[in-house]
Amino acid sequence: MPGTITCPNCGRQIPMYRNPLPTADVIIRVGNGIVLIKRKNPPHGWALPGGFIDYGESAESAAVREAREETCLEIADLSLFGVYSDPDRDPRHHTITVVFTAQSDGLPVAADDATEIGIFTPDRLPSPLAFDHAKILREFFSREHGGE
Repeated sequence: MPGTITCPNCGRQIPMYRNPLPTADVIIRVGNGIVLIKRKNPPHGWALPGGFIDYGESAESAAVREAREETCLEIADLSLFGVYSDPDRDPRHHTITVVFTAQSDGLPVAADDATEIGIFTPDRLPSPLAFDHAKILREFFSREHGGE
């Protein structure tokens, strides 16, 4: 049963539904590594480039937009990697992320919500990783290396 809020215009009670917020993240391959950003805003830590999907925007478009905004990279070969929906994956609220993989041959530059940026290999990941990105990257590198 949804809660209610008061309409600021008419004063009537209207239902307020609590739904997970959709996000998109991108594992961007550059050379023999992947791009991670250091977050400017809480929760702090290193993360995959990504963010909230805007109303009227597809998950794919959001992934391309967020990659461009946070890394200044144009990405190619966008492909679905997985969907992560643990209600506790984001300490701020319940989110569901659609994770993509992509390629880029550019040089990443920290922009928008990123204070730092880097290209990392599986054996040289920064710490701490935000959200559930450690789990996502473990699964990614496991698939990349044939389940090793």
